[in-house]
Amino acid sequence: MCRQFLELQSLLRQIQADSLPAPLFDQLHPEWQKELERHRDLIDSIDLFLRKREIAPSHDLVFRALSNPIASTKVVIFGQDPYPTKGHAHGLAFSVEASVSPLPPSLRNIYKELYSDLAIVRTLGDLGDWQEQGVMLINRILSTDIGQSMAHSKSGWQEVTEAVAQALGKRNVIAVLWGNTALQLNKHFSPEDVVSSVHPSPLSAHRGFFGSSPFSQVNTKLVAKGYKEIDW
Repeated sequence: MCRQFLELQSLLRQIQADSLPAPLFDQLHPEWQKELERHRDLIDSIDLFLRKREIAPSHDLVFRALSNPIASTKVVIFGQDPYPTKGHAHGLAFSVEASVSPLPPSLRNIYKELYSDLAIVRTLGDLGDWQEQGVMLINRILSTDIGQSMAHSKSGWQEVTEAVAQALGKRNVIAVLWGNTALQLNKHFSPEDVVSSVHPSPLSAHRGFFGSSPFSQVNTKLVAKGYKEIDW
């Protein structure tokens, strides 16, 4: 504990000298800072861990999904962990930089189902416009090492993102849960607010993701709550 405290103090001095990115906790929207304050020690510990590695997404984008006010979130889509390919992950689950081509297989399958469901064609991988409309795209594990999936699965991220799910569930946010990792959060949401299926990965998409019509399901639930539909 003493060693970790000294490392944190050294880190803060380097940050103050503008030689390192801001602390992770400071990158949260103030509303999320308040909500996650009880997890601050864990987040600071993860911050130290990440600064010693080459990670995806970049350090300044790890909390991009939590950069908006809580009240602006109408829908949350949970992923597993970031794309490990350098230059792909940019802080939003399933999303990639607009310049990325070809698209990752899971995202291609999401777009196939979007077309089947609502006849919408998307070609670029950046889902930032979904976030702007109130769709939170967040992974259960918010970082990984470049080139290695699930490298940070034991870093403590699940505790943080479970707290996020609890906060959103209390606010009756619609939860899109794809795959077993996301379905672990089912208990935090009312059954009528959940849209679920297997993961869109090529390994599982044909076992229930294709044909599940998640996008129209979400919009139907939003309208029932008096909200505007998402323009997917």
